Amino acid sequence: MKSFEVNFDGLVGPTHNYGGLSYGNVASQSNSQQGSNPREAARQGLAKMKALADMGFKQGVLAPQERPDVAALRRLGFSGSDAEVVQRAAKEAMPLLVASCSASSMWVANAATVSPSADTADCRVHFTAANLNCKYHRSIEHPTTSRVLGAMFADQQHFAHHAALPAVAQFGDEGAANHTRFCRAYGEPGVEFFVFGRSAFDTRYPAPAKYPARQTLEASQAVARLHGLTDDGVVYAQQNPDVIDQGVFHNDVIAVGNGEVLFYHQDAFLDTERVLAELKNKLARRGGNFKAICVPRAQVSVEDAVRSYLFNSQLLSRDDGSMLLIVPEECRNNERVWAYLNSLTSQNGAISEVRVFDLKQSMQNGGGPACLRLRVALNETELAAVNPGVIMTAPLYDTLTQWVDRHYRDRLVESDLADPQLLVECRTALDELTRILKLGSVYPFQLNP
Repeated sequence: MKSFEVNFDGLVGPTHNYGGLSYGNVASQSNSQQGSNPREAARQGLAKMKALADMGFKQGVLAPQERPDVAALRRLGFSGSDAEVVQRAAKEAMPLLVASCSASSMWVANAATVSPSADTADCRVHFTAANLNCKYHRSIEHPTTSRVLGAMFADQQHFAHHAALPAVAQFGDEGAANHTRFCRAYGEPGVEFFVFGRSAFDTRYPAPAKYPARQTLEASQAVARLHGLTDDGVVYAQQNPDVIDQGVFHNDVIAVGNGEVLFYHQDAFLDTERVLAELKNKLARRGGNFKAICVPRAQVSVEDAVRSYLFNSQLLSRDDGSMLLIVPEECRNNERVWAYLNSLTSQNGAISEVRVFDLKQSMQNGGGPACLRLRVALNETELAAVNPGVIMTAPLYDTLTQWVDRHYRDRLVESDLADPQLLVECRTALDELTRILKLGSVYPFQLNP
């Protein structure tokens, strides 16, 4: 039976704005308070989805969330009609309104951790929604994330869904941004690679000094248990605390893996030799031949990696066995990074081609190609069980592009978030979107009209 890696990209929401909410994310903070263009942001994301589908890759869409999150504001003591809640929050606590309007759910690499059926004890695909409790504006996402994923992967014969881990610091979980999987083929047992920034209980692991480490070892271990993974199919590694303090807030900012290949920066991990040896040995026992491509700091600094998002790229396998690297335009604009990539593709190695995409609207808020997608390995039967409404096709692309043009503003600044009409626009758009994607009722305003 054939198996595939399907990339489900987050559709940028109507309230896409530069609120500067993500401490430790250099791009998010450096572009704070600039005007955004939600329509352009959504179109850029859709263009990438369509291009990859046209290349023959399996591609899906993951819906955005309702924003502003009026229910979250009500839990914080704001009352009255929905319009009054928004206006009171704007007057009394604008930072809370900005947080409740964040379109950060577009970065669905943080939506969940996914283990394919070839790895799990019950031979189902397992999803655990990420609690994202390090940042308030993201911690409010997981209830809707769980409902959306449940509507996309509804067949309980093939899919298992787990609630987010307890929303406490000891179990900080950032989802697939700190998780990848190595395998000989997508339908064969693989080795799941969990990268953490700190341990909640074990003082032997050093912590960063400046920025928070968002993923804990204990959260990664809990997800592995929930998914029924075996010890010989899991490797844990700690991020280098020094690179976290340089803006590497997730592992997918400093490393990316696919198939049998890990593409990583020299300074990405602590105890790198042990980590690589464990990955190589465990994958070999599953029939795979692990390959590591190290980018030396002498050629690409951590600063260059963070500013260009070289590693926040998509590493995709072609049918002929070669690999394609999808990078943002910022990589081409960085002289050292672009020189490295040209050298890499000239070596006739695992990565044979680089494709560049304009994702400026997302990049300015701190998310590149890898942030925008959730990878799900599926066999033919499982793919057939996925809600067909979320699979990218040429007609769906046209429909979604027209939907964006009808409902999205072409400019948004912080003061616009106080406009109750923005909430009306968002709900109108999402109500139509659930019909387009055949999701049913997944948003709070649909569940509690």
